[in-house]
Amino acid sequence: MSALRHRREIVAGALAVAAVLTIFVNALFLQHGPHPAPIFPVRQQAGADHAAPLAAPRRGADAEPATRAKLIADIQRALASRGFYDGPADGIWGARTDGAARDFAQAAGVKTAVEASDAFLNAVTASKVRPPARPAAEQPAREDPIAKLLAPSTRIQAVQRALADFGYGQVKPTGIYDAATRSAIERFQRERRLPANGELTDAVVRELAAVTGRPLE
Repeated sequence: MSALRHRREIVAGALAVAAVLTIFVNALFLQHGPHPAPIFPVRQQAGADHAAPLAAPRRGADAEPATRAKLIADIQRALASRGFYDGPADGIWGARTDGAARDFAQAAGVKTAVEASDAFLNAVTASKVRPPARPAAEQPAREDPIAKLLAPSTRIQAVQRALADFGYGQVKPTGIYDAATRSAIERFQRERRLPANGELTDAVVRELAAVTGRPLE
């Protein structure tokens, strides 16, 4: 009986040792995270369990390059939709974009700083202002031969006075070649043996100047 009891104690002791070894192996090597009740407290670095919150995206002068380029492109599109910008939405704040932005700020009377920022984009988007109408470029006047013929002429006026003074018709010195002037010239041409076509030619002017004794030019 004593030998049997001794064997049972040996087996029980072996099982107890095996159980203790199993617990240690599980705690040290088989746990993926910290043990819920560790034997030795483990000091963790402050903030290791909690990830730092992501910084909010910055949209302004100190924004990241990609974010700033998108912001500028949005401003360019907003300015273009209101007629202030006529370039590409390339996300580059160049001279053309800066000029368009300042033109808008002046026309709209906004107090927001003229820069690539959300505040300026919101000001452009909310505004309904349009650029002032620009005067059309002046075109050189085209010479109109008919208007030139109908316009008063000092030469015709001098001829009309001479024809009226020497009795070739009731001609008024208006400077405009009209039917009365044509009829008077025809009478003068027939009298001076010139082709009677009623046209005010250089020959008619010379003959009429010789008759009146004064220059008509």
